[in-house]
Amino acid sequence: MSLERPPPPVPAATAPRLLADIGATYARFCIERVRGSFEHIAVLPCDDYIGFTAVVQAYLATLPGIHPRHGAVAIANPIEGDHVQMTNRDWAFSIREAQGELDLSTLLVVNNYTALAMSLPDVGPEDRRQVGGGEAQPDSVIGLIGPGAGLGVSGLVPSGDRWVTLATEGGHVSFAPTDERELRVLQHAWKTMPRVSAERMLSGPGLELIHQALSDGDAHLSAADIVRRALHGGDATCDAALDCFCGMLGTMASDLALTLGASGGIYVGGGIVPRLGERFDRSPFRERFEAKGRFSEFVARIPTFVLTAENLAFRGVSSLLADHMPEAEAGNPLLERVRAARDSLSPAEKRVASYVLDNPRAALNDPIALIAQGAEVSQPTVIRFCRSLGFQGLADFKLKLGSGLTGTLPVQRTQVRRQDSTGDLCAKVLDNTISSIVQFRESINVEAVDRAIELLRRAKRVEFYAMGNSAVVALDAQHKLFRFRIPSVAHTDVSMHAMAAELLGPDDVAVFVSSSGQPPELARAAGLAVDHGASVIAVTAGQSPLARRSTVCIPVEHTEDATTFVSMISRILHLLVVDMMSVGLAMRRPGPGAPGGNVPAPGQSPAGGQVQPAPGVLISHIT
Repeated sequence: MSLERPPPPVPAATAPRLLADIGATYARFCIERVRGSFEHIAVLPCDDYIGFTAVVQAYLATLPGIHPRHGAVAIANPIEGDHVQMTNRDWAFSIREAQGELDLSTLLVVNNYTALAMSLPDVGPEDRRQVGGGEAQPDSVIGLIGPGAGLGVSGLVPSGDRWVTLATEGGHVSFAPTDERELRVLQHAWKTMPRVSAERMLSGPGLELIHQALSDGDAHLSAADIVRRALHGGDATCDAALDCFCGMLGTMASDLALTLGASGGIYVGGGIVPRLGERFDRSPFRERFEAKGRFSEFVARIPTFVLTAENLAFRGVSSLLADHMPEAEAGNPLLERVRAARDSLSPAEKRVASYVLDNPRAALNDPIALIAQGAEVSQPTVIRFCRSLGFQGLADFKLKLGSGLTGTLPVQRTQVRRQDSTGDLCAKVLDNTISSIVQFRESINVEAVDRAIELLRRAKRVEFYAMGNSAVVALDAQHKLFRFRIPSVAHTDVSMHAMAAELLGPDDVAVFVSSSGQPPELARAAGLAVDHGASVIAVTAGQSPLARRSTVCIPVEHTEDATTFVSMISRILHLLVVDMMSVGLAMRRPGPGAPGGNVPAPGQSPAGGQVQPAPGVLISHIT
């Protein structure tokens, strides 16, 4: 998952899609028919328009007979829900209302630095310029910072075979000076600002403020004029202001690198730095980036890059739109089924079918009321549509749709209601459980599981401690380990826990299972086990009292109110943890004919690469 990847196959043409990058000063637009190919690029000044929909409509009016049905917009603003209020411009709008006004079947609105971050995996050496030393580590966190009209901050975190973007407002952290010149600038800013954020300095207006401070308030040049004079020489104050700006940016960039642990590199974008060229390379930026005291050697290994490619935001927002709304030719069986059945449906049901085909992600995640509103039908019509296709109801339909769109199921919870049919009830229970498993899969602490397997592998005796609904998990685990010929017992009577724990010794392992990790009886027994030299494995909530008394904690963070409800999903997750440990144990114990033989190290198979389960035991996960 390094940033340099082989070129992807040439994608097929699709229906035209509208892509936009809306900043505080300019709005950039294009049409995309083929992934990564941008046509009809236009830049419109935001000052000429009264609002978001007005500037988009102005661009659409220039297109020669092109009517995009789907659109994605990157905007310089946090996106929280349907209402958007821009920070650096007095534009406010509802995403859903704008979608209707623009006659778009899909309108995806994301933070502009989230979009820019999503473009980074496709950035090659020709799209960037390295400043200073350092080498990017593959499969590592990447940081992104960019001064323009404001200060954008984001990051990319590797997760399995994909990247996860960080939607941050890091540009609004407090500014801190690092030398007397910067203190002088800060004191000047304090005259008019009770709080000074990093964006107040590291932006176009910030460069103007720095210049004013260094000229004692006598000069009032625009950021463009300051940059022009600094680049052409002859103006010492402009040159000093630009150096001060670049030094501040170096400090902020290294703060970001330390905060994220961004050994994959720090990328600098925005509307200012890429225009500075070699002048930025000669600025104090990299020197200040590495000036981190005890951590100077750490940040010196992190490379810094200036983004030089055009239309990177378009690349990122295109990727986000493709993920939000898969291509029709992606071959989703359920969508093909909807498409094939559309002509045989009633007029109202056809509207639902068209809405689903145009907005599969919304149909997957939105409640029935929003789906009905989007399709302009009643809620019962949505249910009739699902049943016309042979499903029990909307929950059943979503279950099948989710597996086709993502390869997994949507990570969401759906409440079972008394009026649900048996089919909907079954679908919702399955949906909730599988979605929780998907969430757990993304957060599982693999290192903790590995350490737990190693403790079990070396144990002469294993005891399981649980109470209430978790007792069945302890009994299941005891049964599995006994099949491995490991002396094991399950204690489910809480009155026996402390007495049993006092009998444990250094060669023993105690495994505690609890949904909350709060019962004092379990925490006390775990403490006694540790005091007597035993190792304790806790399968429970990560920050609980039980977890704090364990040798190894495998955190399971699915919480259920056991005082009011019967815990169900957490029990399934705990059983899965037992299965993980059992399979790992089966792979690492000596094989048939080799009792007491050489046991492979953690994570390794026996000699010859053949997995050998414990004598007389077959594990269904192992082939």
